[in-house]
Formats: sequence, structure tokens, C-alpha cells
Amino acid sequence: MKILRHVVLVLILISSGYVAFKTYEQEQIKIQLKQDLIELSKIKYGLFNVDEWKLILAKIMTEKIEDFNLDDINREGMRAKISTLLTVAIDELEERYYDKKSESVFGILQGGIANLTGTFGKIKEDIPIFTDQILGFLNDEENRVAIQEYLINKLNEYADKTFSATDYSQVLNILDRYNQEDIKSTKNYLEVKIQQIESESQTYKIILVIIALAFSLLIIFMKIVKVYELSIGLIISLIFLFLGILLPMIEIDARISEMTFYLLGEEVEFLDQVLYYKSKSILDVVGLLIMKSRIDLIAVGFLVLTFSVLFPFSKMISSVIYMQNVKSRTNPFISFMVLKSGKWSMADVMVMAIFMAYIGFDGIISEQLIQLENLTTNLDVLTTNKSNLLFGFYSFTLFVLLSLITSQKIKTTLKTAKNQ
Repeated sequence: MKILRHVVLVLILISSGYVAFKTYEQEQIKIQLKQDLIELSKIKYGLFNVDEWKLILAKIMTEKIEDFNLDDINREGMRAKISTLLTVAIDELEERYYDKKSESVFGILQGGIANLTGTFGKIKEDIPIFTDQILGFLNDEENRVAIQEYLINKLNEYADKTFSATDYSQVLNILDRYNQEDIKSTKNYLEVKIQQIESESQTYKIILVIIALAFSLLIIFMKIVKVYELSIGLIISLIFLFLGILLPMIEIDARISEMTFYLLGEEVEFLDQVLYYKSKSILDVVGLLIMKSRIDLIAVGFLVLTFSVLFPFSKMISSVIYMQNVKSRTNPFISFMVLKSGKWSMADVMVMAIFMAYIGFDGIISEQLIQLENLTTNLDVLTTNKSNLLFGFYSFTLFVLLSLITSQKIKTTLKTAKNQ
């Protein structure tokens, strides 16, 4: 029976290491795919992209010009508008002409001749002829194409002079990496790949959770726990610690899932526009803080590194050594880490701080997105807050659970052995 118990515990330990490795491997692949997908979905390539707006406006102008057809009803309406425009223009021209000529004697003489001969009146009599010529020009297909090209060229010219060029180097690298032709097909490809990896890694994660909970219950309800069994529990705790500090804990993701409005009578739609995205592990956060030039941020980075990484890691290693090597129990550092470091441990506080930070970020982002949705009644905006607690958080939580239970069992076992 003892041999079977040994074999089962060793198999649990080996399984924990293998499953944890596969989970980490799958998560790293998913992180890269997710980062590429987020990059392609950023709002700077969509709603805030001048090239995208040039395509939209060019499409709208092309459709409007192609749909332009002067049938009998439209022709009469356009005739009246063009005639009115020409009449007003000639009246203004006549007024400016006489004002200009009144400044000199010779000019007054020229104005008088023009008035006597009825020059401007004759021009107004030809307004119907001018109107028909303009209507014929507008209804000619070749002229419509020329107008279309002219407007599009002017649009591109204005956009190029007004806005800075968008850097597509990252987009091109991503398209080349996955051998795709455009952003849309690449996003579809990445979404499918991410779903496949999530489906595969979900099994590994469930196994890890079951192992952690089962081993915790096993240690709690076992009256007599052997040294090697406690050592296995400590090693499994270390496995969850590594996952907790290496994998991202929180994913902050705010985006506009759908924005719809009408421009020149045509519907314009933007989908899946990422406004803000961050996903960092504990080590990533420590690295970012330490790389900053501010002393306060560097200090915070070292504190996080000390209490969230170095301290729990040292405690677990010291506990394993303490249990396996009797002579090491006289070492002051190892004894302190195993028996007296509980009140210095910040692991549980760290988990709670991360959870509260998630709640706070989630509330702030949700509130801001709601305000964006209610910005105007002429704009249909559907926002999405996809912020999540990731597996790194749950791994760190399981580490805290296992380490606390195992550490308490170590003290109880040593006290019992001492009394005996």
C-alpha cells in the first residue's frame, strides 16, 4: 500500500510538471497571437486612419457620381437651380461692373454704353442655353468619370498635406508572418488559432486545478504526513508559483465593437476598434517599473520583485531543504524562512491587490465606455469591455493556497515529531 502511495504521489508530481509546462507553452503561443490580433485591431488602423477614410469617402463619391442620372423629374429641378445660380451670378457681376466703372470718367462712359446696349440683359436671355449646356455636361458619362477622378485626387492631395502618414511596418510584418494578404483575413486566421489553443489549453488548466485542490484536501485530511509527501507538496507549490509569475494575470481590454453612422446618406461602419489593451505578468510589471528612470517606480519594482517572487521562492526552497536535511534546521536563514516568515509573506496580499485592481480597472473602463455610447444620438456605438483575470492570477492563487496549507502542515508535523 505504501509503495502504491509513493507511486501515485510521484506520478502526480510528474504530471504537474508536464501539464504546467504544456500550459505555459500554449499560453506563450496564445500571447503572441493575441498581441498580433490586438495590433491589427487598433483604432489607429481603423477609425483614426486617414487611409481608411480616403477609401470610404472615395467609395461614397464614386457611388454618388455613378448614381447621378438626370431623368425628366431631376432635370427640371436641376434646371431651376442652375438657372437661379446663373441669374444671381450675372446680377452680382453686373453690380460689380458698374461699381468699378463709376470710379473714373472713362469708366462711367463705358458703363453708360453697356446700359444702353443692354449687354447684361442679353446675357441673361441666354441663361436657358447655358443651363442646357451645363446639364448636358453633367449627364455625360465621360465627364462624370473626370469629375470623380478630380475629386478623389483632390481628396488624396488634401489628406496627404493635412495628416501624417501611417506607419504600417508592424502590420506588414504580421501579414508576412502568417502568410496572409490583408488585415481582415489575418484577423480571421488569428481568431481561429486563438480559439484552437484556448480549447487545447483548457484541459491542461482543469487538470492543474484538480491536482492543486486534490493535493490540498489530501494534506488537510491526512493525520500523518511523511516528509517526502510534504516535499512533493512544496514542489507542486513552486510549479504554480512559476506559472503565476511568468503568465499574465490581468487583461485590460477596452474596444468599440461596433460604430455606425451615416455620411452623405451612406452607412459607414467600423468594427472591433481596440482603444486600450494591456496584459502583463508580474515579471513584466517588475521589468517595466525597474526600467523607468524614476526612483519611486524603481523602488516599487524591487518591492514587488521581493515580496511576490524572491520571498515566496526562497521560502519554498528553504522548506524543501529544511524537510530533507536535518542539519539545515540549525541554519538561521532557513529556520527563519520556514518557521517565522509567515507574517512577512505578502503573497496573499498580492493576490487580493491584483483582484481589487482588476475590479477597479473594470469599473472605470465600463463607465467610460458607457459615456462614449451616450455621446450622441446620431451615432450608434456599441462598446465592449473584454477585461479578464487570466490563468496567471489563478495559478498564483493556487500557489498561495498550497503553500499556506503545506507550511502549516510542516509546523504541525515538526511539533508532533518533537513531542514524540
